[in-house]
Amino acid sequence: MHRFFLLPLLALLLIAPAFAQSGETPRARHVVLFLVDDLGWQDISVPHHTEITPFNKRYRTPHAERLAREGLVLRHGYASAPVCTPTRTSIHSGRSPARTHITYWTLYADRDQTRPWKRGDGSSLIAPAWDLNGLGQEDATLARIFSDAGFRTIHAGKAHLGAIGSSGEDPLNLGFDVNIAGHAPGGPGSYYGLHGFRSNGRQGKPGKSVWDVPGLKAYHHHDVYLTEAIAMETCRAVREAARDNKRLFLSFAPYAVHAPIMANKKYLQHYPDLDSKEAAYATMVETVDHALGALLATLLDEGMLKDTLFVYTSDNGGLSAHGRGGERHIHNAPLRSGKGSAYEGGVRVPWIIRWPGVVQQGTVSDEPVISHDLYPTMLAAAGVSLPKDEGRDGVDLAALLRGEDLRREHPLLWHMPHFWGVNGPGIQPYSALRQGNLKLLFFQGDGRIELYDVFVDPGEAQDLATERPAETRRLAQLLAAELQRRGAQSPRLNGGGQPLGVLAALAKMQR
Repeated sequence: MHRFFLLPLLALLLIAPAFAQSGETPRARHVVLFLVDDLGWQDISVPHHTEITPFNKRYRTPHAERLAREGLVLRHGYASAPVCTPTRTSIHSGRSPARTHITYWTLYADRDQTRPWKRGDGSSLIAPAWDLNGLGQEDATLARIFSDAGFRTIHAGKAHLGAIGSSGEDPLNLGFDVNIAGHAPGGPGSYYGLHGFRSNGRQGKPGKSVWDVPGLKAYHHHDVYLTEAIAMETCRAVREAARDNKRLFLSFAPYAVHAPIMANKKYLQHYPDLDSKEAAYATMVETVDHALGALLATLLDEGMLKDTLFVYTSDNGGLSAHGRGGERHIHNAPLRSGKGSAYEGGVRVPWIIRWPGVVQQGTVSDEPVISHDLYPTMLAAAGVSLPKDEGRDGVDLAALLRGEDLRREHPLLWHMPHFWGVNGPGIQPYSALRQGNLKLLFFQGDGRIELYDVFVDPGEAQDLATERPAETRRLAQLLAAELQRRGAQSPRLNGGGQPLGVLAALAKMQR
Protein backbone atom coordinates (compact mmCIF):
# COMPACT_ATOMS: atom_id res chain seq x y z
CA MET A 1 0.00 0.00 0.00
CA HIS A 2 1.28 3.46 -0.92
CA ARG A 3 0.19 6.10 1.56
CA PHE A 4 1.16 9.59 2.62
CA PHE A 5 -0.20 12.27 4.94
CA LEU A 6 -1.16 15.74 3.81
CA LEU A 7 -1.16 17.53 7.15
CA PRO A 8 1.99 19.00 8.73
CA LEU A 9 3.68 16.75 11.27
CA LEU A 10 2.86 19.02 14.24
CA ALA A 11 -0.83 19.03 13.35
CA LEU A 12 -0.83 15.26 13.09
CA LEU A 13 0.77 14.95 16.52
CA LEU A 14 -1.83 17.25 18.02
CA ILE A 15 -4.79 15.34 16.63
CA ALA A 16 -3.35 11.85 16.94
CA PRO A 17 -4.83 11.06 20.39
CA ALA A 18 -8.32 11.45 18.95
CA PHE A 19 -7.88 8.52 16.62
CA ALA A 20 -8.38 4.82 17.21
CA GLN A 21 -5.33 2.87 18.26
CA SER A 22 -4.07 0.05 16.06
CA GLY A 23 -6.54 -2.82 15.94
CA GLU A 24 -9.36 -0.80 17.52
CA THR A 25 -12.25 0.72 15.63
CA PRO A 26 -15.01 2.61 17.47
CA ARG A 27 -18.55 2.28 16.23
CA ALA A 28 -20.23 4.80 13.96
CA ARG A 29 -23.69 5.72 15.19
CA HIS A 30 -24.77 6.81 11.70
CA VAL A 31 -23.79 5.75 8.18
CA VAL A 32 -24.19 7.89 5.05
CA LEU A 33 -23.53 6.78 1.47
CA PHE A 34 -23.31 9.72 -0.94
CA LEU A 35 -23.40 8.00 -4.35
CA VAL A 36 -23.21 10.38 -7.32
CA ASP A 37 -24.38 9.10 -10.69
CA ASP A 38 -21.81 8.96 -13.53
CA LEU A 39 -19.35 11.19 -11.68
CA GLY A 40 -15.93 10.76 -13.26
CA TRP A 41 -12.56 10.48 -11.53
CA GLN A 42 -11.75 14.05 -12.62
CA ASP A 43 -15.17 15.61 -12.09
CA ILE A 44 -14.48 17.32 -8.76
CA SER A 45 -11.92 19.81 -7.54
CA VAL A 46 -10.37 17.21 -5.20
CA PRO A 47 -7.40 15.71 -7.08
CA HIS A 48 -7.34 11.93 -7.28
CA HIS A 49 -4.27 11.99 -9.52
CA THR A 50 -0.72 12.68 -8.34
CA GLU A 51 -1.15 16.30 -9.40
CA ILE A 52 -3.91 18.84 -9.82
CA THR A 53 -5.29 18.71 -13.35
CA PRO A 54 -7.17 21.22 -15.54
CA PHE A 55 -10.37 19.27 -14.86
CA ASN A 56 -9.88 19.66 -11.10
CA LYS A 57 -9.52 23.40 -11.65
CA ARG A 58 -12.69 23.51 -13.77
CA TYR A 59 -15.14 22.26 -11.16
CA ARG A 60 -16.39 24.06 -8.05
CA THR A 61 -16.81 21.49 -5.27
CA PRO A 62 -15.75 23.12 -1.97
CA HIS A 63 -17.79 20.71 0.15
CA ALA A 64 -16.04 17.71 -1.42
CA GLU A 65 -12.79 19.52 -0.63
CA ARG A 66 -13.93 19.78 2.98
CA LEU A 67 -14.56 16.02 3.08
CA ALA A 68 -11.06 15.44 1.74
CA ARG A 69 -9.52 17.76 4.35
CA GLU A 70 -11.39 15.95 7.10
CA GLY A 71 -11.00 12.44 5.75
CA LEU A 72 -9.26 10.02 3.41
CA VAL A 73 -8.99 10.26 -0.39
CA LEU A 74 -8.64 6.86 -2.07
CA ARG A 75 -6.97 7.58 -5.39
CA HIS A 76 -7.31 4.00 -6.62
CA GLY A 77 -10.98 3.65 -5.74
CA TYR A 78 -13.10 1.71 -8.21
CA ALA A 79 -16.72 1.11 -9.10
CA SER A 80 -17.81 -2.52 -9.30
CA ALA A 81 -18.83 -2.02 -12.94
CA PRO A 82 -18.58 0.57 -15.73
CA VAL A 83 -22.37 1.08 -15.71
CA CYS A 84 -24.85 1.86 -12.96
CA THR A 85 -27.09 -1.01 -11.78
CA PRO A 86 -24.31 -3.61 -11.33
CA THR A 87 -22.37 -1.23 -9.09
CA ARG A 88 -25.41 -0.13 -7.11
CA THR A 89 -26.60 -3.68 -6.48
CA SER A 90 -23.07 -4.72 -5.53
CA ILE A 91 -22.87 -1.96 -2.92
CA HIS A 92 -26.20 -2.96 -1.40
CA SER A 93 -25.53 -6.72 -1.50
CA GLY A 94 -21.77 -6.99 -0.99
CA ARG A 95 -21.54 -9.26 -4.03
CA SER A 96 -19.69 -8.57 -7.25
CA PRO A 97 -21.69 -8.46 -10.50
CA ALA A 98 -20.02 -11.70 -11.60
CA ARG A 99 -21.67 -13.42 -8.64
CA THR A 100 -25.08 -11.71 -8.68
CA HIS A 101 -25.42 -12.05 -12.48
CA ILE A 102 -26.69 -8.45 -12.41
CA THR A 103 -24.13 -7.51 -15.01
CA TYR A 104 -25.90 -4.69 -16.87
CA TRP A 105 -28.31 -1.86 -16.16
CA THR A 106 -31.88 -2.93 -15.56
CA LEU A 107 -35.16 -1.45 -16.77
CA TYR A 108 -37.85 -4.07 -17.42
CA ALA A 109 -37.96 -7.46 -15.70
CA ASP A 110 -39.42 -9.12 -18.79
CA ARG A 111 -37.15 -7.83 -21.54
CA ASP A 112 -33.43 -7.55 -22.19
CA GLN A 113 -32.16 -4.08 -23.16
CA THR A 114 -28.70 -5.24 -24.25
CA ARG A 115 -27.43 -5.13 -27.82
CA PRO A 116 -25.19 -7.72 -29.52
CA TRP A 117 -21.50 -7.05 -30.06
CA LYS A 118 -20.71 -7.41 -33.78
CA ARG A 119 -17.41 -9.15 -34.39
CA GLY A 120 -15.06 -8.72 -37.31
CA ASP A 121 -15.96 -12.09 -38.82
CA GLY A 122 -19.63 -11.16 -39.15
CA SER A 123 -20.82 -13.09 -36.11
CA SER A 124 -22.24 -11.45 -33.01
CA LEU A 125 -21.68 -11.92 -29.32
CA ILE A 126 -24.92 -12.20 -27.34
CA ALA A 127 -25.26 -11.49 -23.63
CA PRO A 128 -25.86 -14.46 -21.31
CA ALA A 129 -29.16 -15.02 -19.50
CA TRP A 130 -28.34 -12.45 -16.83
CA ASP A 131 -30.58 -11.35 -13.94
CA LEU A 132 -32.96 -8.80 -15.44
CA ASN A 133 -34.71 -8.23 -12.10
CA GLY A 134 -31.94 -6.72 -10.00
CA LEU A 135 -32.24 -6.94 -6.23
CA GLY A 136 -35.46 -8.19 -4.64
CA GLN A 137 -37.27 -8.67 -1.36
CA GLU A 138 -35.34 -11.86 -0.65
CA ASP A 139 -31.93 -10.15 -0.69
CA ALA A 140 -30.05 -9.24 2.48
CA THR A 141 -29.55 -5.61 1.47
CA LEU A 142 -27.77 -2.99 3.52
CA ALA A 143 -31.07 -1.22 4.16
CA ARG A 144 -32.79 -4.38 5.37
CA ILE A 145 -29.99 -5.29 7.75
CA PHE A 146 -29.73 -1.75 9.12
CA SER A 147 -33.51 -1.54 9.49
CA ASP A 148 -33.61 -4.82 11.39
CA ALA A 149 -30.93 -3.36 13.70
CA GLY A 150 -33.17 -0.40 14.53
CA PHE A 151 -31.81 2.22 12.11
CA ARG A 152 -33.97 4.71 10.23
CA THR A 153 -33.18 3.76 6.64
CA ILE A 154 -33.62 6.47 4.02
CA HIS A 155 -33.14 6.29 0.27
CA ALA A 156 -33.02 9.55 -1.66
CA GLY A 157 -32.68 10.01 -5.42
CA LYS A 158 -31.78 7.46 -8.02
CA ALA A 159 -32.33 3.86 -6.97
CA HIS A 160 -31.99 1.69 -10.12
CA LEU A 161 -31.69 -1.39 -7.92
CA GLY A 162 -34.58 -3.40 -9.37
CA ALA A 163 -36.43 -3.50 -12.67
CA ILE A 164 -39.98 -2.48 -13.51
CA GLY A 165 -42.13 -5.51 -12.69
CA SER A 166 -39.81 -6.78 -9.95
CA SER A 167 -40.15 -6.36 -6.19
CA GLY A 168 -36.95 -4.30 -6.16
CA GLU A 169 -38.34 -1.49 -8.30
CA ASP A 170 -39.55 0.16 -5.06
CA PRO A 171 -36.76 0.81 -2.54
CA LEU A 172 -39.30 0.29 0.26
CA ASN A 173 -39.27 -3.40 -0.67
CA LEU A 174 -35.50 -3.53 -0.18
CA GLY A 175 -35.52 -2.47 3.46
CA PHE A 176 -35.77 1.32 3.26
CA ASP A 177 -38.21 3.00 5.63
CA VAL A 178 -38.30 6.17 3.53
CA ASN A 179 -38.04 6.53 -0.24
CA ILE A 180 -37.53 9.97 -1.74
CA ALA A 181 -37.91 9.97 -5.55
CA GLY A 182 -36.39 6.54 -6.17
CA HIS A 183 -37.74 3.99 -8.65
CA ALA A 184 -36.63 1.51 -11.32
CA PRO A 185 -35.33 3.68 -14.21
CA GLY A 186 -31.85 5.09 -14.04
CA GLY A 187 -32.24 8.55 -15.53
CA PRO A 188 -34.61 11.46 -14.84
CA GLY A 189 -37.19 12.69 -17.30
CA SER A 190 -36.07 16.24 -16.55
CA TYR A 191 -34.05 18.09 -13.93
CA TYR A 192 -36.49 21.01 -13.90
CA GLY A 193 -39.39 21.37 -11.50
CA LEU A 194 -41.04 23.54 -14.14
CA HIS A 195 -41.30 20.33 -16.19
CA GLY A 196 -42.58 18.34 -13.22
CA PHE A 197 -39.32 16.37 -13.58
CA ARG A 198 -41.07 14.66 -16.52
CA SER A 199 -39.61 13.53 -19.83
CA ASN A 200 -42.56 14.77 -21.86
CA GLY A 201 -42.54 17.98 -19.86
CA ARG A 202 -38.97 18.55 -21.00
CA GLN A 203 -40.07 17.96 -24.59
CA GLY A 204 -43.18 20.14 -24.31
CA LYS A 205 -45.57 17.21 -24.70
CA PRO A 206 -48.38 15.82 -22.53
CA GLY A 207 -48.45 12.33 -21.09
CA LYS A 208 -46.35 10.13 -18.84
CA SER A 209 -43.09 8.27 -19.33
CA VAL A 210 -41.25 5.60 -17.33
CA TRP A 211 -38.47 8.19 -16.88
CA ASP A 212 -40.66 10.61 -14.91
CA VAL A 213 -39.26 11.07 -11.40
CA PRO A 214 -41.79 9.87 -8.80
CA GLY A 215 -43.00 11.97 -5.88
CA LEU A 216 -41.75 15.53 -5.30
CA LYS A 217 -45.11 16.95 -6.41
CA ALA A 218 -44.69 19.96 -4.13
CA TYR A 219 -41.87 21.09 -6.43
CA HIS A 220 -43.74 20.65 -9.72
CA HIS A 221 -44.21 23.87 -11.72
CA HIS A 222 -41.61 25.63 -9.56
CA ASP A 223 -38.21 26.87 -10.66
CA VAL A 224 -36.25 24.30 -8.67
CA TYR A 225 -33.56 21.87 -9.79
CA LEU A 226 -34.10 18.14 -9.15
CA THR A 227 -30.93 17.71 -7.08
CA GLU A 228 -32.00 20.63 -4.88
CA ALA A 229 -35.49 19.23 -4.35
CA ILE A 230 -34.13 15.82 -3.36
CA ALA A 231 -31.63 17.45 -1.00
CA MET A 232 -34.33 19.51 0.73
CA GLU A 233 -36.52 16.46 1.25
CA THR A 234 -33.55 14.46 2.49
CA CYS A 235 -32.56 17.07 5.04
CA ARG A 236 -36.13 17.07 6.31
CA ALA A 237 -36.06 13.27 6.69
CA VAL A 238 -32.70 13.43 8.50
CA ARG A 239 -34.09 15.98 10.95
CA GLU A 240 -37.06 13.69 11.61
CA ALA A 241 -34.69 10.79 12.33
CA ALA A 242 -32.79 13.00 14.76
CA ARG A 243 -36.03 14.11 16.43
CA ASP A 244 -36.96 10.44 16.90
CA ASN A 245 -33.47 9.68 18.27
CA LYS A 246 -32.91 7.07 15.57
CA ARG A 247 -29.62 5.80 14.25
CA LEU A 248 -29.41 6.66 10.56
CA PHE A 249 -28.53 4.79 7.40
CA LEU A 250 -28.87 7.19 4.48
CA SER A 251 -28.32 6.34 0.84
CA PHE A 252 -28.24 9.72 -0.89
CA ALA A 253 -27.99 9.13 -4.63
CA PRO A 254 -28.70 12.16 -6.83
CA TYR A 255 -29.75 11.48 -10.40
CA ALA A 256 -27.06 13.95 -11.43
CA VAL A 257 -24.82 13.94 -13.26
CA HIS A 258 -26.60 11.41 -15.48
CA ALA A 259 -27.99 12.53 -18.83
CA PRO A 260 -29.91 14.54 -19.91
CA ILE A 261 -27.27 17.22 -19.42
CA MET A 262 -29.36 20.17 -18.21
CA ALA A 263 -27.91 23.34 -16.73
CA ASN A 264 -28.76 24.69 -13.32
CA LYS A 265 -28.96 28.19 -14.72
CA LYS A 266 -28.11 29.96 -11.46
CA TYR A 267 -24.52 28.68 -11.76
CA LEU A 268 -23.88 29.18 -15.48
CA GLN A 269 -22.08 32.47 -14.87
CA HIS A 270 -19.30 30.50 -13.18
CA TYR A 271 -18.30 28.86 -16.48
CA PRO A 272 -18.10 31.56 -19.19
CA ASP A 273 -15.17 29.94 -21.00
CA LEU A 274 -16.75 26.50 -21.49
CA ASP A 275 -18.96 25.47 -24.38
CA SER A 276 -22.65 25.25 -23.55
CA LYS A 277 -22.71 21.48 -22.97
CA GLU A 278 -19.67 21.44 -20.70
CA ALA A 279 -20.87 24.52 -18.84
CA ALA A 280 -24.21 22.79 -18.21
CA TYR A 281 -22.38 19.70 -16.98
CA ALA A 282 -20.25 21.79 -14.62
CA THR A 283 -23.39 23.34 -13.10
CA MET A 284 -24.72 19.84 -12.44
CA VAL A 285 -21.52 18.95 -10.59
CA GLU A 286 -21.70 22.19 -8.62
CA THR A 287 -25.34 21.56 -7.70
CA VAL A 288 -24.46 18.12 -6.36
CA ASP A 289 -21.78 19.75 -4.23
CA HIS A 290 -24.29 22.23 -2.82
CA ALA A 291 -26.50 19.25 -1.92
CA LEU A 292 -23.51 17.71 -0.17
CA GLY A 293 -23.01 20.93 1.77
CA ALA A 294 -26.68 21.06 2.80
CA LEU A 295 -26.56 17.48 4.03
CA LEU A 296 -23.34 18.03 6.00
CA ALA A 297 -24.81 21.16 7.56
CA THR A 298 -27.97 19.31 8.59
CA LEU A 299 -25.98 16.47 10.15
CA LEU A 300 -23.87 19.02 12.00
CA ASP A 301 -26.88 21.00 13.23
CA GLU A 302 -28.49 17.81 14.54
CA GLY A 303 -25.33 16.75 16.37
CA MET A 304 -24.94 13.68 14.15
CA LEU A 305 -21.92 14.48 12.01
CA LYS A 306 -19.31 13.69 14.66
CA ASP A 307 -20.67 10.12 14.90
CA THR A 308 -21.12 9.49 11.17
CA LEU A 309 -19.21 7.31 8.73
CA PHE A 310 -19.58 9.29 5.50
CA VAL A 311 -18.68 7.77 2.13
CA TYR A 312 -18.57 9.82 -1.10
CA THR A 313 -18.19 7.99 -4.40
CA SER A 314 -19.70 7.30 -7.85
CA ASP A 315 -21.34 4.31 -9.52
CA ASN A 316 -19.13 4.29 -12.64
CA GLY A 317 -16.70 6.38 -14.63
CA GLY A 318 -17.64 9.68 -16.20
CA LEU A 319 -19.63 9.96 -19.40
CA SER A 320 -17.32 10.54 -22.34
CA ALA A 321 -18.40 8.48 -25.37
CA HIS A 322 -21.40 10.70 -26.15
CA GLY A 323 -23.49 13.49 -24.70
CA ARG A 324 -20.57 15.71 -23.67
CA GLY A 325 -18.97 18.73 -25.30
CA GLY A 326 -15.68 18.66 -27.19
CA GLU A 327 -13.63 15.65 -28.19
CA ARG A 328 -14.94 12.26 -27.14
CA HIS A 329 -13.25 9.85 -24.72
CA ILE A 330 -11.01 12.46 -23.05
CA HIS A 331 -13.16 13.76 -20.19
CA ASN A 332 -11.51 11.48 -17.62
CA ALA A 333 -7.92 12.14 -18.76
CA PRO A 334 -5.31 11.06 -17.90
CA LEU A 335 -7.48 7.95 -17.56
CA ARG A 336 -8.46 6.24 -20.79
CA SER A 337 -12.06 6.27 -22.06
CA GLY A 338 -15.10 6.55 -19.79
CA LYS A 339 -18.45 5.10 -18.78
CA GLY A 340 -19.10 1.66 -20.28
CA SER A 341 -15.42 0.94 -20.87
CA ALA A 342 -13.09 -1.70 -19.45
CA TYR A 343 -10.34 0.91 -19.18
CA GLU A 344 -9.69 2.97 -16.07
CA GLY A 345 -11.92 5.83 -17.20
CA GLY A 346 -14.88 3.46 -17.02
CA VAL A 347 -14.35 2.17 -13.50
CA ARG A 348 -11.97 4.38 -11.49
CA VAL A 349 -14.05 6.94 -9.61
CA PRO A 350 -13.81 9.47 -6.78
CA TRP A 351 -13.64 7.95 -3.29
CA ILE A 352 -13.57 10.00 -0.09
CA ILE A 353 -14.27 8.62 3.39
CA ARG A 354 -14.79 10.75 6.49
CA TRP A 355 -15.02 9.05 9.88
CA PRO A 356 -14.04 11.11 12.93
CA GLY A 357 -11.95 9.22 15.44
CA VAL A 358 -10.90 6.58 12.92
CA VAL A 359 -9.83 8.17 9.64
CA GLN A 360 -6.93 10.57 10.04
CA GLN A 361 -7.72 13.94 8.53
CA GLY A 362 -6.20 15.00 5.22
CA THR A 363 -4.82 11.60 4.24
CA VAL A 364 -4.44 9.88 0.89
CA SER A 365 -4.18 6.20 0.00
CA ASP A 366 -3.30 4.37 -3.21
CA GLU A 367 -4.66 1.06 -1.94
CA PRO A 368 -7.10 -0.36 -4.54
CA VAL A 369 -10.67 -0.62 -3.23
CA ILE A 370 -13.96 -1.42 -4.95
CA SER A 371 -17.62 -0.56 -4.41
CA HIS A 372 -18.73 -3.87 -2.91
CA ASP A 373 -16.16 -3.37 -0.13
CA LEU A 374 -18.63 -0.84 1.29
CA TYR A 375 -21.13 -3.50 2.36
CA PRO A 376 -18.99 -5.17 5.05
CA THR A 377 -17.26 -1.88 5.86
CA MET A 378 -20.47 0.00 6.66
CA LEU A 379 -22.07 -2.80 8.64
CA ALA A 380 -18.94 -3.50 10.68
CA ALA A 381 -18.39 0.22 11.30
CA ALA A 382 -21.86 0.48 12.81
CA GLY A 383 -21.40 -2.66 14.91
CA VAL A 384 -24.05 -4.54 12.95
CA SER A 385 -23.45 -8.24 12.29
CA LEU A 386 -23.02 -9.35 8.70
CA PRO A 387 -25.26 -12.12 7.37
CA LYS A 388 -23.73 -15.59 7.55
CA ASP A 389 -23.11 -15.93 3.85
CA GLU A 390 -19.94 -17.14 2.21
CA GLY A 391 -20.89 -15.50 -1.07
CA ARG A 392 -19.87 -11.95 -0.18
CA ASP A 393 -17.03 -10.51 -2.22
CA GLY A 394 -16.44 -7.23 -0.40
CA VAL A 395 -13.68 -6.72 2.18
CA ASP A 396 -14.03 -4.71 5.40
CA LEU A 397 -11.81 -1.65 4.96
CA ALA A 398 -11.50 -0.91 8.69
CA ALA A 399 -7.75 -1.59 8.81
CA LEU A 400 -7.14 0.70 5.85
CA LEU A 401 -9.26 3.43 7.43
CA ARG A 402 -7.15 3.17 10.59
CA GLY A 403 -4.00 3.66 8.50
CA GLU A 404 -2.93 0.01 8.55
CA ASP A 405 -2.25 -2.45 5.74
CA LEU A 406 -5.31 -4.02 4.15
CA ARG A 407 -5.36 -7.77 3.63
CA ARG A 408 -7.28 -8.90 0.57
CA GLU A 409 -7.48 -12.58 -0.30
CA HIS A 410 -8.80 -12.18 -3.83
CA PRO A 411 -8.08 -9.64 -6.60
CA LEU A 412 -10.43 -6.90 -7.71
CA LEU A 413 -12.63 -8.32 -10.46
CA TRP A 414 -14.83 -6.81 -13.16
CA HIS A 415 -17.14 -8.78 -15.43
CA MET A 416 -19.51 -7.21 -17.95
CA PRO A 417 -20.44 -9.68 -20.72
CA HIS A 418 -22.43 -6.96 -22.50
CA PHE A 419 -21.92 -4.26 -25.10
CA TRP A 420 -22.93 -0.87 -23.69
CA GLY A 421 -24.12 0.19 -27.14
CA VAL A 422 -21.83 3.17 -27.78
CA ASN A 423 -18.55 2.66 -29.60
CA GLY A 424 -15.34 3.70 -27.92
CA PRO A 425 -12.05 2.45 -26.47
CA GLY A 426 -12.63 -0.63 -24.35
CA ILE A 427 -16.40 -0.57 -24.81
CA GLN A 428 -17.22 -4.20 -25.50
CA PRO A 429 -17.94 -7.35 -23.44
CA TYR A 430 -15.01 -7.95 -21.10
CA SER A 431 -13.61 -9.37 -17.87
CA ALA A 432 -10.70 -7.89 -15.95
CA LEU A 433 -8.86 -8.07 -12.67
CA ARG A 434 -6.39 -6.00 -10.73
CA GLN A 435 -3.81 -7.47 -8.37
CA GLY A 436 -1.24 -5.11 -6.93
CA ASN A 437 -0.30 -2.59 -9.60
CA LEU A 438 -1.16 -4.88 -12.51
CA LYS A 439 -4.47 -4.94 -14.35
CA LEU A 440 -5.27 -7.65 -16.88
CA LEU A 441 -8.12 -7.20 -19.35
CA PHE A 442 -9.77 -9.89 -21.46
CA PHE A 443 -12.01 -8.61 -24.23
CA GLN A 444 -14.55 -11.34 -24.92
CA GLY A 445 -15.64 -9.81 -28.20
CA ASP A 446 -12.34 -10.16 -30.07
CA GLY A 447 -10.28 -12.33 -27.69
CA ARG A 448 -7.68 -9.66 -26.89
CA ILE A 449 -5.69 -9.83 -23.67
CA GLU A 450 -3.97 -6.68 -22.40
CA LEU A 451 -1.82 -6.02 -19.34
CA TYR A 452 -1.05 -2.66 -17.73
CA ASP A 453 0.76 -1.34 -14.70
CA VAL A 454 -1.95 1.14 -13.76
CA PHE A 455 0.07 2.61 -10.90
CA VAL A 456 2.71 4.07 -13.22
CA ASP A 457 0.53 4.06 -16.36
CA PRO A 458 -3.01 5.09 -15.34
CA GLY A 459 -3.77 6.01 -18.95
CA GLU A 460 -3.15 2.38 -20.02
CA ALA A 461 -0.93 3.48 -22.87
CA GLN A 462 1.69 0.70 -22.66
CA ASP A 463 0.34 -2.83 -23.08
CA LEU A 464 2.74 -5.20 -21.28
CA ALA A 465 1.09 -8.48 -22.27
CA THR A 466 3.80 -9.45 -24.77
CA GLU A 467 6.66 -7.92 -22.82
CA ARG A 468 5.79 -9.75 -19.58
CA PRO A 469 4.41 -13.15 -20.66
CA ALA A 470 4.82 -14.92 -17.31
CA GLU A 471 2.77 -12.34 -15.43
CA THR A 472 0.21 -12.26 -18.23
CA ARG A 473 -0.15 -16.04 -17.98
CA ARG A 474 -0.41 -15.99 -14.18
CA LEU A 475 -3.07 -13.29 -14.14
CA ALA A 476 -5.04 -14.87 -17.00
CA GLN A 477 -5.14 -18.12 -15.03
CA LEU A 478 -6.20 -16.20 -11.94
CA LEU A 479 -8.93 -14.43 -13.91
CA ALA A 480 -10.28 -17.75 -15.17
CA ALA A 481 -10.26 -19.15 -11.63
CA GLU A 482 -12.00 -16.09 -10.18
CA LEU A 483 -14.72 -16.13 -12.83
CA GLN A 484 -15.35 -19.79 -12.08
CA ARG A 485 -15.29 -19.27 -8.31
CA ARG A 486 -17.91 -16.54 -8.52
CA GLY A 487 -20.09 -18.41 -11.02
CA ALA A 488 -19.72 -15.80 -13.75
CA GLN A 489 -21.75 -16.20 -16.91
CA SER A 490 -20.19 -16.05 -20.37
CA PRO A 491 -21.59 -14.46 -23.52
CA ARG A 492 -22.53 -16.73 -26.39
CA LEU A 493 -22.28 -16.58 -30.17
CA ASN A 494 -25.42 -15.82 -32.13
CA GLY A 495 -25.10 -19.03 -34.13
CA GLY A 496 -24.64 -21.14 -31.01
CA GLY A 497 -21.51 -22.11 -29.12
CA GLN A 498 -19.10 -20.12 -27.00
CA PRO A 499 -16.37 -17.64 -27.93
CA LEU A 500 -12.82 -18.23 -26.75
CA GLY A 501 -12.36 -18.14 -23.01
CA VAL A 502 -9.45 -16.30 -21.44
CA LEU A 503 -7.18 -19.36 -21.26
CA ALA A 504 -7.82 -20.31 -24.88
CA ALA A 505 -7.23 -16.71 -25.91
CA LEU A 506 -3.99 -16.73 -23.92
CA ALA A 507 -2.80 -19.92 -25.62
CA LYS A 508 -3.56 -18.42 -29.02
CA MET A 509 -1.74 -15.19 -28.16
CA GLN A 510 1.39 -16.88 -26.77
CA ARG A 511 1.84 -19.45 -29.55
